Amino acid sequence: MLHDTVTIKLRAIVGEQWFKDDPESLITHSYDGTPMLQSLPDGVIYPADTAQVSAILKLLQEHRIPVVSRGSGTNLCGGTVPVQGGIVMVMHRMNRILEVDLENLTATVQPGLNTKQFITHVEQLGLFYPPDPSSMAISTIGGNIAECSGGLRGLKYGTTKDYVIGLEAVLANGQILRTGGKLMKDVAGYDLTKLLVGSEGTLAVITEATLKLIPPPKTKKTMLAMYKDLYGAARTVSKIIESRIIPATLEFLDNPTIRVVDDFAKLGLPLDMDAILLIEQDGDPEMVERDIERIAEICRSEDAERVSIAADEAEALKLLTARRSAFTALARLRPTTILEDATVPRSKIAEMVLAINEIAERHNVTICTFGHAGDGNLHPTATTDARDKDEIHRVELAFEEIFEAAIALGGTITGEHGVGLVKAPYLEWKVGAAGMEVMRAIKLAFDPNNILNPGKMFAKSTRKRVVLGHG
Repeated sequence: MLHDTVTIKLRAIVGEQWFKDDPESLITHSYDGTPMLQSLPDGVIYPADTAQVSAILKLLQEHRIPVVSRGSGTNLCGGTVPVQGGIVMVMHRMNRILEVDLENLTATVQPGLNTKQFITHVEQLGLFYPPDPSSMAISTIGGNIAECSGGLRGLKYGTTKDYVIGLEAVLANGQILRTGGKLMKDVAGYDLTKLLVGSEGTLAVITEATLKLIPPPKTKKTMLAMYKDLYGAARTVSKIIESRIIPATLEFLDNPTIRVVDDFAKLGLPLDMDAILLIEQDGDPEMVERDIERIAEICRSEDAERVSIAADEAEALKLLTARRSAFTALARLRPTTILEDATVPRSKIAEMVLAINEIAERHNVTICTFGHAGDGNLHPTATTDARDKDEIHRVELAFEEIFEAAIALGGTITGEHGVGLVKAPYLEWKVGAAGMEVMRAIKLAFDPNNILNPGKMFAKSTRKRVVLGHG
């Protein structure tokens, strides 16, 4: 519980209506997009500007009160669950596009801005912001930055970190920090901008971002390649990249996912395929035509059963929308859906999918796999029921082995979802003891009293690694 003195001061900073501690508000902000994780905060606050964020943090620092900054809470790693209570700081009031600079091709925005609204706005100006997380219709730019969100276009265009060139952020003590700017070159000291991107609200509260924009592609084409052989699909991915072709999108769906997505989107997909690749290329018309023709040749050379090119933009949009809805489609199957991510080198995709299938079978759980084949980022997704404690335990064991398998194949425990609560016990598996020591030292320097999103990223103990038969 917050002391009445603190509550009065918080209300004075933001106004009576923008601080809430009623049961409905506390419950609403006790969870995020991650299933089975919930913890009540003591209050919820909605700052209107950077000055208010600074004043709030000074007060919370003085009283050693934890604070979790959040946007729409769409993350899948428990990153915005207030595990130590305290204050949830919701950034939705700070939702403006402050500037689109057509001379420097940059945009300056506030963190509560909806991602899709921003993308639509810059496209109407004839510009392009490539990061496109599947949650973009709901998520905010600040949340994307905190988690370093990826998306379907990550293979060709990169992820959020590649487009954030400047930040304004408030430190735990209320000081306002500005990093980077409208600069394509800047090596003045440590790269604090990149450090804050993906820091999951543990180092500072982001209040403004300067984003790089680029010219849009002139045209694009979308195609499907269908395989009865998983390895054929995996070899296709490697061969496309070996041919010096970088598609805008190169997505993978396994058979269980194909069945569910087809039932959801009514695409008429063949249900006897082991894998489908959804491939999109964009750019100059001549290059797109050449690349799509060459990609189709590669698909056929790797024994694709069928290769089809979308007839028009409407059909292409339908295919991409179906892929983006994979999680939604899977969520219809069982009461609880756990969407994870692990990344391996592209050449190891088939081995990783087979490892996931073997692990799922051994633990008697249902796991469907889809994801970004072009960059090796797969999303094994368990459909289960949180009320079945035995099954949930088996799902947890299966995912632990999946993370282990990814590392054994030269991969990582998370490609885009972040560490948060869910992956904290496994972080040391990836970064090692020295890496953990450096990260803890950085956290201490930014937030010596550990009030910023405490309990995330650094687990109290690391899970012991097990020896897997497929490693």
